[in-house]
Amino acid sequence: MPSLPVLSGKELVRLLAREDFEIVPRRGKGSHMVMIHKDRGLVITIPDHRELDRGTLRAIIRQAGVTREDLDRLVRED
Repeated sequence: MPSLPVLSGKELVRLLAREDFEIVPRRGKGSHMVMIHKDRGLVITIPDHRELDRGTLRAIIRQAGVTREDLDRLVRED
């Protein structure tokens, strides 16, 4: 099982966009970004931090239905 990469919130948003997630326009100020997958009805919230904690990253990819292997592939292809 590959280890989790160190990613910022914006990097994760860019990677998840390649998995058909779309960013929801912000409704004011805030430090989080919201993404939705319209086909599967998933909504995930991603903190806009320079570096996501491993546990936070693990929880987000679990909610998004992305495996560690998929995430590793997305990082390599980027």
